Amino acid sequence: MSTLIRPPPVNESQSAIENLLELTQLSDIDPDLFTNTRPLWHPPGARGIYGGAAIAQTLSAAQRTVPKDFTVHSMHCYFVLAGNADIPIIYHVERVRSGKSFATRTVQARQRGKVIFTTTMSFVREGSGGEVKVEHSTEMPDVPGPVEGMDDLDHGGGSTGPFQSQRIEILNNDSLSPHTKKTRQWMKARGRISPSGGHEAHLSALAYMSDSYFIGTIARVHKLWRYSALRKGNSKSSIDEELLKKLLAMDDESLKRIKFMDESDIQRIRRLKNGEDLREHGKPEIGMMVSLDHTIYFHNPRRFRADEWMFTEMETPWSGDGRGLVFQRIFARDGTLIASCVQEGVVRLKQPSESKL
Repeated sequence: MSTLIRPPPVNESQSAIENLLELTQLSDIDPDLFTNTRPLWHPPGARGIYGGAAIAQTLSAAQRTVPKDFTVHSMHCYFVLAGNADIPIIYHVERVRSGKSFATRTVQARQRGKVIFTTTMSFVREGSGGEVKVEHSTEMPDVPGPVEGMDDLDHGGGSTGPFQSQRIEILNNDSLSPHTKKTRQWMKARGRISPSGGHEAHLSALAYMSDSYFIGTIARVHKLWRYSALRKGNSKSSIDEELLKKLLAMDDESLKRIKFMDESDIQRIRRLKNGEDLREHGKPEIGMMVSLDHTIYFHNPRRFRADEWMFTEMETPWSGDGRGLVFQRIFARDGTLIASCVQEGVVRLKQPSESKL
């Protein structure tokens, strides 16, 4: 059973992402306990549920425990265990502090009594900074705008998924220094977020989307193969298996029209079609890539809509010892910087002793 209580019918007055992230308050047990109202998405081949769901739902739960004039400005998250999409999640909010200007909340996500995800977040009272402020902001780069109907293929759920995304060509993609490259994309929630959701719904949607392709930036700037091949006789799904099936069915011209496909990716698709062993060409393959932690700083939390196009830019200053670090900036389409994010994750290569493709 993937939910504690039978899910209600889809609320047609709300967007897909609002329905997906809906919480049920377990007030008969404890007013600070919540659970997922609807089943959560387990990406094909992933170790557990999509991490953005845990990020967004813990934020949604905490937002229910602060006054309306308080808004989240930072959250620091740790992925502890892989979430099981077949088991309900219980979210427990701890009211650490409720001050005049700031409030602190800690939320634990549990399954079968074990913590799978934990976050501490801070909320600030609107207008508490005073009339005169110290202000500055980095500028949004000049990039091509989004194109309707050109969504990336590898976002879970296809045309019915809760949000849309479009990748832009990697900046400095031919550089020999991975840390000088920047991966970029446009994204927005699908449909229209309802007025009843308030700014909280837009913040939760942004939190959900912030995990999209995040730690994968390291694989992209190193031009490492990110789509494991289909293995005969192996019942366990490989990472991005459904996407790989689509890519293998395409011809070269179709592959070239996909913005997120690098030339090195296209060459590997050709080799897979020919039945070649990719490792014979001397290029390593990602063996494991999972998020360890995730931090979001919200800069203008009431000055954007998550159902309108937002631009994200990611870069990685370091990777080593089986881990990597990625920075992300998120802008509203008008250039307003709305969030800065940081993520560290496990990034391990397949080792020579591991079985071949």
